[in-house]
Amino acid sequence: MKLNVKAFALTCALVWGIGIFLMVWWIMMFEGATHEVTLMGEVYRGFEISPVGSVFGLGWGLLDGLIGGAIFAWVYNFLSSKFS
Repeated sequence: MKLNVKAFALTCALVWGIGIFLMVWWIMMFEGATHEVTLMGEVYRGFEISPVGSVFGLGWGLLDGLIGGAIFAWVYNFLSSKFS
């Protein structure tokens, strides 16, 4: 079975981007906006626990998920064709 690389990459992008966005709002709901640089803020420029930071996290998450999902699907298809 082969994966559709575009569909898988888009799915990963949406899951990762929206996941980061919702995580920030979840943290702000219980702890408030801290504007502190987190570990993810060191990887994703502009990311912080704030409303604006959640938008930066969404953008970086979409890009990161798209690239990671495409690489994963491509490697899966490559290995799947080699071993079947």
